[in-house]
Amino acid sequence: AGRCGALRGRERCAAGRMRGWALALLLGALRAGGTELTFELPDSDKHCFHQDMERGLKFTLDYQVITGGHYDVDCYVEDPNGRTIYRETKKQYDSFPHHTEVKGIYTFCFSNEFSTFSHKTVYFNLQVGDEPPILPDMSSRVTALTQMESACVTIHEALNAVIDSQTHYRLREAQDRSRAEDLNGRVSYWSVGETIILFVVSIGQVMLLKSFFTEKRPGGGGAGT
Repeated sequence: AGRCGALRGRERCAAGRMRGWALALLLGALRAGGTELTFELPDSDKHCFHQDMERGLKFTLDYQVITGGHYDVDCYVEDPNGRTIYRETKKQYDSFPHHTEVKGIYTFCFSNEFSTFSHKTVYFNLQVGDEPPILPDMSSRVTALTQMESACVTIHEALNAVIDSQTHYRLREAQDRSRAEDLNGRVSYWSVGETIILFVVSIGQVMLLKSFFTEKRPGGGGAGT
């Protein structure tokens, strides 16, 4: 009963496989082309990234400082003509959407030049272009979606939300772990310092009490108690 031996069963199995492949292709539609990168930004340094883009293209830059200092960084974006279209100083995180007005290479720079001793870990995500439709004729379609197509669209949107949530929580976890490790190191150093101070105070108190009960006899070579 559960096999594809009979003709009717083979037809049903083939139809099931076709529906399965269609669902896999629909759910496998890619999001807008983009780049995710996490990099180390040393103190008094600057890193720039370049992207060649067409005119009238939409892009979105999201970035966040994960570790280092006060979790802030300078960021600016320049168009191919060298005009600054975005600039923020000492930001922990931000998002910058923009439509390109000229064709060419756009420059995205992150600067830690204002810091002289703390290096940063920076995450940024550059999404270029609009998300392609999961159905080939979805943008020009005049008829309503079928129940399976509607379910695929809903699942696709839910998966995108899951990806965004996972990225957000991954960054929060990395940031919280860095803060916890930094706090643990400070507590350890404070504990070692308190232990050393305790030993010094204890030895000093013992020597001070001992001096109270020690009497030096004039003309004698020894001391009595």
